[in-house]
Amino acid sequence: MNDLTVKMGRPVNKLSLMLAAIVVAAVLSLCAGCGKKEVSSEHTDAGYTANEASDFRSAEASFREAVDAGEDPILAWRGLGIALMGQAKYEDALDAFDHAVSCTDDKMPQTVQDLLQYRITCQYRLKDYEGCIKTGEELTRLDEKLVMAYYYIGAARLNLGNSEDAEANFDYAVSLQPEDYKLYLDIYSVYEEAKLSGVGDEYLQTALGIAPKTTEDHYNVGRIYFYLEEYDEAASALIVPVQEQYEPALSLMGQIYLARKDYDNAKATYSQILSLNSESKDAYNGLALCALAVQDPDAALDYIAQGLSLDTEEGKQELYFNEIAAYEQKLDFLTARDKCRTYVEMYPTDEDGVKEMKFLNTRD
Repeated sequence: MNDLTVKMGRPVNKLSLMLAAIVVAAVLSLCAGCGKKEVSSEHTDAGYTANEASDFRSAEASFREAVDAGEDPILAWRGLGIALMGQAKYEDALDAFDHAVSCTDDKMPQTVQDLLQYRITCQYRLKDYEGCIKTGEELTRLDEKLVMAYYYIGAARLNLGNSEDAEANFDYAVSLQPEDYKLYLDIYSVYEEAKLSGVGDEYLQTALGIAPKTTEDHYNVGRIYFYLEEYDEAASALIVPVQEQYEPALSLMGQIYLARKDYDNAKATYSQILSLNSESKDAYNGLALCALAVQDPDAALDYIAQGLSLDTEEGKQELYFNEIAAYEQKLDFLTARDKCRTYVEMYPTDEDGVKEMKFLNTRD
């Protein structure tokens, strides 16, 4: 592709351990876990329904109404935190989870554990690595075999330059869950972000020793080979899930074609995804990347506009970012700068957006 910075879609997303919780059904048996009578209330229920649908802005509004109306404070503040996480408003989300924790007592260990898992994710996103370690240690006191706690402690320590202790935490997490492909991929992503992908490769190689059993397993093997830039092996690993029309595998296949500069097959693959799921923002993003790769920014902007017109927020961040890239390719730096300014306001923790803003400030 050209030298523009662009964002790929979700299938090779990072930090899946905790962020995946954002888009699943959010109302667990939380009240049952904390020993309270379950409360059913209008605004809280509406908020969790919106969170499930990834309609995080509507969810935020509902949960704020729930707080104002005096509905169950733990459920309301927790749901608000999830809605804010879905919009990458991690500082506000952290505050919401802290409010929820303040409403708990010593008889609610499961509730506290649930809330601290969200808190640690926010702290990591905000690069509060010391806070991340502290929360992780609180979590291990609640559950000494909680894998995600050791993962985040390791990630925080690696970012603080303590590679030896980080590796010890990662290795302990792996020992607790030795056949979890996603865990190995998440650990690799931390090393990659720290510019230590050579060390992270060792975890990927270990994961390749796991025998895949399910469609998702085969997909994750494909992800591993993709990260290792072994595209032929990645494509071979995806044969079964692609035949089963497993959407994440199809998306990853599109990324493989993009990496090979086989833009016709990439476009055909993303078009196939749209035939299966007309509301796939990832597919619209992939088609935009294909257009950018062949220097057709107007077509890219058309695909991006179609993706952004869909209702839910999930998947829009990549589209917004690549919209900036499209205007850059058109040499319309004024519009690109305006779009980037809005992007940075929406996603202040995204370093790519900050770097892009600095670059665009040098353009006329």
